[in-house]
Amino acid sequence: MIRKMDERKKKRLTAAVAAVYRYLRSQEEQQLAMAALSQPVSAPALGAAGLWSASGRQAMMEMRRLLQLRVMR
Repeated sequence: MIRKMDERKKKRLTAAVAAVYRYLRSQEEQQLAMAALSQPVSAPALGAAGLWSASGRQAMMEMRRLLQLRVMR
């Protein structure tokens, strides 16, 4: 009978510790999320490589459009 009570106490203590841990973890995650929202987000600067890649992508899209128009004829 005494062992059964000890097991119950251990289970209750384990459940209580787990609940406190989950609560603290959720508070920490909430603070991190709030900190991330408060920081300003800057747009990445487009350098020479960024312009070249954008131009290449635009050329590929244009070529694909022309090929699709040719297939539709």
